Amino acid sequence: EFKTELERRNWHKELTNFMDGSIDVAIVKEFCANLYDPEDKSPKQVRVRGHLIKFDEDALNTFLKTPVIIEEGEDLPAYSRFCRLRPDPQELAARLCIPGKGFELNADGLPLKILQKNLTMLAQTWSVLSFSNLAPSSHTSDITLDKAKLIYGIIQKMDVNLGYIISTQISMIAQHD
Repeated sequence: EFKTELERRNWHKELTNFMDGSIDVAIVKEFCANLYDPEDKSPKQVRVRGHLIKFDEDALNTFLKTPVIIEEGEDLPAYSRFCRLRPDPQELAARLCIPGKGFELNADGLPLKILQKNLTMLAQTWSVLSFSNLAPSSHTSDITLDKAKLIYGIIQKMDVNLGYIISTQISMIAQHD
């Protein structure tokens, strides 16, 4: 199911197909070092070794060959519309977790996180891909509500603006120490 959806989205070609040695770590570090922009102004771009590198959603979608698909009569992709509706955490947990497991709640009773070990195998697989390729995180044992929404959207075959997600994550990372 994972492989089929990865191929349906055409993510298997550009998002996960890196040969050993194809990533120059020094250039990646220079990109990150030059990235900080306290005003987070657009266009999202950075200079690396004299070259202007754009990382706005359109540039990333073009690079990754992942067009934004918007249904007729709508103005946003399905996943973006889904997120605006504030999805029910119980519905997310029912689709992502093994039976009897779900979100841990904070002191106010609001959903805080799902432990990685409580996810189904399919949700765990998508979480690994999302942590490493879509929305990087150094803390991978827990699934936040936002990450759960992303994994749910992917599993439910919702169209996703991948360039927007990655561009936003790059900007968020750049604004933190």
